[in-house]
Amino acid sequence: VLRCAVKLDGERIEKCVLDIGYLHRGIEKLAEAKTYQEFMPYTDRMDYLSPYSTNVGWCLAVEKAAGIAIPDRAAWIRTMMCELARISSHLLWLGVGLMDAGAVSVFLWTFEQRENIYTIFDEVAGARFTVSHSRIGGVATDLSPKAIHLLDSFSKDFPKVVEGWEKLLNRNRIWIDRSQGVGVLSPEEVVALGMTGPNLRGSGIAHDMRTFEPYLKYSELDFDVPIRTEGDSLARYFVRIAELKESCKIIQQCLQAMQPGPIRVDDAKRSYPSKDEVYYSMEGMIHDFMYTSEGVTPPRGARSYHAIEAPKGELGFMIESDGTGHPWRAHLNSPSFTNLQGLESMLEGAVMGDMVILIGTIDPVMGEADK
Repeated sequence: VLRCAVKLDGERIEKCVLDIGYLHRGIEKLAEAKTYQEFMPYTDRMDYLSPYSTNVGWCLAVEKAAGIAIPDRAAWIRTMMCELARISSHLLWLGVGLMDAGAVSVFLWTFEQRENIYTIFDEVAGARFTVSHSRIGGVATDLSPKAIHLLDSFSKDFPKVVEGWEKLLNRNRIWIDRSQGVGVLSPEEVVALGMTGPNLRGSGIAHDMRTFEPYLKYSELDFDVPIRTEGDSLARYFVRIAELKESCKIIQQCLQAMQPGPIRVDDAKRSYPSKDEVYYSMEGMIHDFMYTSEGVTPPRGARSYHAIEAPKGELGFMIESDGTGHPWRAHLNSPSFTNLQGLESMLEGAVMGDMVILIGTIDPVMGEADK
């Protein structure tokens, strides 16, 4: 799904041309042919390493176009689960990236923790991987006492696990030699290339959508945005490792601040009615049917762009409405696509042995890069 055509001088890469597009699924056109809610499962399959984040990004863009304000409890749940998705995504990056460098044990350890995260997602959403838990106007289901206990235990215990990994990796001779000074990008270069997320912050640019344009409950939370100035693959590793611990801090704050309350807007024209209404009243069943067939209808001419800080960087959706139940135009700003623009610069001048490290340090998912 990603082809790197390279011209070599011995082991050194003189020229690199990226060839993407093999996984093109026309997802933007699919969005225009679906109702806003029908498109939700497709967002799971874009960045399938953090499907909850993509769910939320789409919902926020639709809600912005339709003028929908979600209840507080739904916003806290979304914030928490997005941070859990960030941890899950970074764990896969860490495990696969270290395995590519020869550290197979780390891959097994990170996937053990990902199993714990999937257990939480299963309890919250009823699905381990493609969760589709967000709904336009809120979330599908409330957190059970068991889900709250699992979130609390994981976010308290996981930082200690990360500290154990740091003891092994932060001064490991093989890992340092494979990553330090490899794929160096200056602050000017990352900005010119349009890079985002940890790849941007690893070069000293303090840009994070959670603080730059706060959404959900991030403006009410106390957390740090990890920054490094070295601009190499090792710096991007340190940024992501620090983000693992910051996400746990955010989850703990959400659990403490969240209060009981509704999880969706109480308006059947803007969100699905509760199952109690659907099963026990004719009006609820009619509303459920109408919302499934047509769904929310932002005003004609309404246009919105909303971006979130996904694990890989700025993920944004642009929506333009023609007044019907599906978007007239939908466009996706995906961090994997923008970050890949820097890969050619990083590869040219590197040696072939560094290619696997450099592709890993970008952390691309082609499901969202090929739109």
